Amino acid sequence: MSSTDPRLRALAHPVRLRMLSLMWSAPLSAAALARELAISHALASQHLRRLEAAGLVELADVRSRRGGRERRYRAVRGPWLTDQREGQALLAESLARNLLDRVAHRAPDAAGLTIDAELWVDPEEWEAARRRLHAIMTELHDAARPPHAPGTVRVGATMMAFPMTDAPPPTAD
Repeated sequence: MSSTDPRLRALAHPVRLRMLSLMWSAPLSAAALARELAISHALASQHLRRLEAAGLVELADVRSRRGGRERRYRAVRGPWLTDQREGQALLAESLARNLLDRVAHRAPDAAGLTIDAELWVDPEEWEAARRRLHAIMTELHDAARPPHAPGTVRVGATMMAFPMTDAPPPTAD
């Protein structure tokens, strides 16, 4: 794993992946992240430092708060997950753990969407679908508001879509 992109290693932990998602819409402090994720302030600070060292978050501002200084960080916008070519299994594992956590909070009576597919399509169809899926996720990210903002609903969205190799079928033992 030593040759793996440091951004991917930082994102391989599900807590850091969630932190980055939360900071997408608004800058947050380690204390705010700790409250939102139900973890200790020290652990939130440690994860935040790892994200900052990887260049995934940056200092947004420093405010006076309760006689101290509150450092708030924001996500550095970029296609970090999409750009990854190696270490996909590590990233998929982190995404899967977050998905399991989010499913536990799924609103029982609210409409959702669950889709799984392994399909054979024309390359042009795949590229057009990939662009549309990217546009949909970009639209959701652009619409994101700070956690618990009045009039918002918490939404979980996890997606990996990619071409696969045409590997030969496994041989019988």
